[in-house]
Amino acid sequence: MKSNEKNFIRRLQNGKEDALEFIIDHYLPLIKGITYKVLGQLSNEGMIEECMNDVFLSVWNHSEKFKGNSSEEFKKWIYSIAKFKAIDYYRKAVKRMETASDYVEMNNENSVEDELIQLENRAELMKLINELDELDRNIFMMKYFLGIKSEEIAVKLDMTKASIDNRIYRAKKKLNHKVTNLKLGGNVI
Repeated sequence: MKSNEKNFIRRLQNGKEDALEFIIDHYLPLIKGITYKVLGQLSNEGMIEECMNDVFLSVWNHSEKFKGNSSEEFKKWIYSIAKFKAIDYYRKAVKRMETASDYVEMNNENSVEDELIQLENRAELMKLINELDELDRNIFMMKYFLGIKSEEIAVKLDMTKASIDNRIYRAKKKLNHKVTNLKLGGNVI
């Protein structure tokens, strides 16, 4: 038996995976709209995707808490889950940015010239990071820009911690080599 508009709630509560597929197919636009509305201003597509996945995971894990029986009631329930998840993600991101900002302010006793040089260096570093292959770039960004631990990255990407650490090591080595070439006046390919 396949999930449809009439039986998907009962099948979800009974742990049938096709019910989750049905929900994703039918409610993805709603969830996407809510998460983009709350998180869009952060311009972090990865965070938005992660939040949407987290919403569907919560629906799956907490389906027994839904006490309604109509698709309209379910729509309201999943809407509220998505809204609160997105708000949680937003708060965490803002808190991270504030913490980083506080750190920069505490350690920022530079002249205007030093700050301009740092901005140029950051721009160059971002260019170099963007030259890494996509998986290494994503791992590097999660580790050093979002502050996610290697163990969490490994779980998210379904890899071992050792492979994450190896990729980070190799990415740092590549970046170091490219930066060294820039300082010596060489061309980075």
